[in-house]
Amino acid sequence: MKRKLAAVAVLSATALLTGVVQVSTVAMADPAPHSRAAQRADLLALANGQAGKMAHALALGGQEQLVAKDAAVDADGTRHLRYERTFAGLPVLGGDLVVHQKADGSTTSVDKATGAAIALPSLTPQIPADKAAAQATGAVQSTVGVAADEDESPLTAVHQTGKAELVVWATDGNPRLAYRTTVEGVRADGTPSSQLLVTDAASGQVLSSHEQVQTASGSGKGVFVGTVPLTTTQSGSSYQLKDATRGGQSTYTLKNKTSGSGTLVANTTNSFGNGLASNAESAAVDAQYGAAATWDFYKNTFGRNGIKNDGVGATSRVHYGSNYVNAFWSDSCFCMTYGDGASNTHPLTALDVAGHEMTHGVTSATAGLNYSGESGGLNEATSDIFGTMVEWYANLPADKPDYLIGEQININGNGTPLRYMDQPSKDGRSADYWSSSVGNLDVHYSSGVANHFFYLLAEGSGAKTVNGVSYNSPTYDNSTLAGIGRDKAAAVWYRALTTYFTSTTNYAAARTGTLKAAADLYGASSAEYSAVAATWAAVNVN
Repeated sequence: MKRKLAAVAVLSATALLTGVVQVSTVAMADPAPHSRAAQRADLLALANGQAGKMAHALALGGQEQLVAKDAAVDADGTRHLRYERTFAGLPVLGGDLVVHQKADGSTTSVDKATGAAIALPSLTPQIPADKAAAQATGAVQSTVGVAADEDESPLTAVHQTGKAELVVWATDGNPRLAYRTTVEGVRADGTPSSQLLVTDAASGQVLSSHEQVQTASGSGKGVFVGTVPLTTTQSGSSYQLKDATRGGQSTYTLKNKTSGSGTLVANTTNSFGNGLASNAESAAVDAQYGAAATWDFYKNTFGRNGIKNDGVGATSRVHYGSNYVNAFWSDSCFCMTYGDGASNTHPLTALDVAGHEMTHGVTSATAGLNYSGESGGLNEATSDIFGTMVEWYANLPADKPDYLIGEQININGNGTPLRYMDQPSKDGRSADYWSSSVGNLDVHYSSGVANHFFYLLAEGSGAKTVNGVSYNSPTYDNSTLAGIGRDKAAAVWYRALTTYFTSTTNYAAARTGTLKAAADLYGASSAEYSAVAATWAAVNVN
């Protein structure tokens, strides 16, 4: 029996309504023609322009001001304006808030980091700045910072950098005057340190300590990705597969267990794996690199900051169970998990598998496509599409990009891929074209219609060789298609997924959504729009 790439979707949502206010503004049009940078600049200007009115509407004190930090807009014009707060010109740590507005400028809700009112009895510190800096330096020297990991080696040769800055500390809901100081040094093992300390301006008590030096440049040799660079974290004399530059995403080994969080993969050399499945670190290299490549693809292609677009990295778990021939994503642990395959010697840690599984998380965070019927097929196809795009993005010599799914893991035992995008029916089960019964298929096979659509939209029909691989993609209506290129095809699919698809989208609605997306991106009279329409007809979705 052919095994399938599985997805576990455990959905949860939390909402916090901290205030509903009304601020009249001029609604902005959908800024699709602008670059992302120009769009963000326009939104920040808008946010700063209404900062005064917003502060008044939120009943902030007369000494408080809002300063726009970030802004984003949804396709329907809904805006999310993020503000930092100041009190008497001092930064308020823990005073940030996010204002959510409709396109017409009406505010629907506000999320605050703290609901505490700021009313300081005095802005005069009881400890002078130079003494505060000295106390902070001493605190770092003696304690290695109150928030440091227990296994960090002691600091030596510490020195305070710059002047202690007066701030308002409101993070714990008890606003007070404080100092923010940077203390630098070198750890006993040679690792540099830069600690950012917040201390009480009256007592000198350390309120917060944050180590800003968190990463190292490592390398690894995976089973599938070959020799690749890795961003690691040094903790004492140990190097960990934990990437602070990508939201802290990390890789753990379950050591063939099926529960628990596992053990963070680490060693003392900052070089992981030897490319052989018999080396437990090799699969971990694949997983860590796959997570990094997926993060980079989404961020550099679509501006998406992590799977949930919140800057938080996912966890990867390798060596799950015994002889487990599968891989899966779970929202409940925000993690993806890989089995070691038959005889525990064939890990499923290939790059397109990583991109596929983590894209289930993106789908969950956006359209939330139900995992059954035609919407389930679209869910699976979305993972195949972007798993493939991650492979093309990484462009590794050890894993030449193609339109074959799971071609490296040999899950069938005969060297054939798990799925084919150019002609899905070559696997013996997947659908090339839509029919009224396609929704009755397993979602891994009903996905064939959308996979076929994507290949045709990207590369066109007929026999051809792409990157050394031969394809021959047919069409339902015997049409000849030229293709618009994989980057444009991916852009259309991503916008449709994040903007127009819903949990119940079927193939007919997917056609409508991708046409809207093509119109948004390239215009309703564009060649790209016409290509989307023609390609859906070529897979019998009209």
